[in-house]
Amino acid sequence: MDYTHIAEKIISLRDADLKLRQILVQKGQLSEGYNKEMEELHNQNAQIIDQLIDSIGYPTIDKVGKEASKAAWLVIQHSIGQPEFMKKCRDLLEDAVSDNKASQQALAYLTDRIAVLEGKPQLYGTQFDWDEHGELSPNPFDDLIQVNQRRKSIGLNTVEEQTLIIRRQAKEENQSPPKDFEKRKREMDEWRKRVGWTK
Repeated sequence: MDYTHIAEKIISLRDADLKLRQILVQKGQLSEGYNKEMEELHNQNAQIIDQLIDSIGYPTIDKVGKEASKAAWLVIQHSIGQPEFMKKCRDLLEDAVSDNKASQQALAYLTDRIAVLEGKPQLYGTQFDWDEHGELSPNPFDDLIQVNQRRKSIGLNTVEEQTLIIRRQAKEENQSPPKDFEKRKREMDEWRKRVGWTK
């Protein structure tokens, strides 16, 4: 079966997502809570990908090609207002990785993002956020040595190296920490509870 049109659709969703992110970066609005327009786009994209998954299964490389498969993962990774959808995708991605049809790194990032949203320690140290010192730092994880071992086993650099890269990227994009760290943290906690990540 030819999935070319589906691949093109997935790539267009990713492009819309990245375009909006770039606009928010340029306006200096990326770190000021979850932008309403971005939240709507993420939810809308999640719905479309969910329908595609119901139709063709997880969009693996063998079905939609490398670019579209990676684009689908990005859309899923950004679907933070849809806990059930993200968990469903993680389970499907686990199966795809077992069948050598998807990347272990993609699974690591998605697994970590879900853990962070649920308020649990991440396993691979892939998720970063602003800390109280105004620096981008990894969200909590269990143990640095173990995290770096897990990262190495799937071809990722160390947490320390990644932290430098993430901070440099934020500087290049002129990202700035939230003006009120405690307020942002409170708002994020309330939001996570509202959409169903935490009780």
